[in-house]
Amino acid sequence: MTANEAELKQLMMAGLEGDSAAYRTLLDRLSRLLRGYFRSRLARIGREATEAEDVMQDVLMALHTRRHTYDRNEPFMPWVYAIARYKLIDHLRRTRAALANVPLDDANELVAREDSAGAESGHDLHALLRELPDKMRRAIQCVKLEGLSVAEAAARCGMSESAVKVNVHRGLKHLAASIGREKRT
Repeated sequence: MTANEAELKQLMMAGLEGDSAAYRTLLDRLSRLLRGYFRSRLARIGREATEAEDVMQDVLMALHTRRHTYDRNEPFMPWVYAIARYKLIDHLRRTRAALANVPLDDANELVAREDSAGAESGHDLHALLRELPDKMRRAIQCVKLEGLSVAEAAARCGMSESAVKVNVHRGLKHLAASIGREKRT
């Protein structure tokens, strides 16, 4: 993650002093840097590009909520990089990244699938989504299925960005519980 340390640090300092335009510019620049960083890291282990967006959002939220802890006498990007690294590790632990590392000997098994499997799982997914309240369903469809950013989904759904994040989180939790109940029966 290379960036112009001096420029980004200056934007952070201005943001800490209350310059909202500088702070928005900083977050925009960081989101572009982080998105590319996470996409390349996750692609190396066979993970989806949509996961990069999730981790990037987690990092931006962490930077925002912890910006008061930044030591102005220290370089800025190493601080950002440390938070990004920890958030990536947290994400991989939560999603059990070790299970994604399949030996090359098993690669043929991953490629050889029946054509009907995609249609069946699509039908199952839509059946599960119909169980959700409208706001949760729309948020998940926009962010997780269509790959929109949280801001784009918020604009499309007429919700705040926070509401989109909460609805996605709660909706996915509800879907996981529904799947768990179906497996037990």
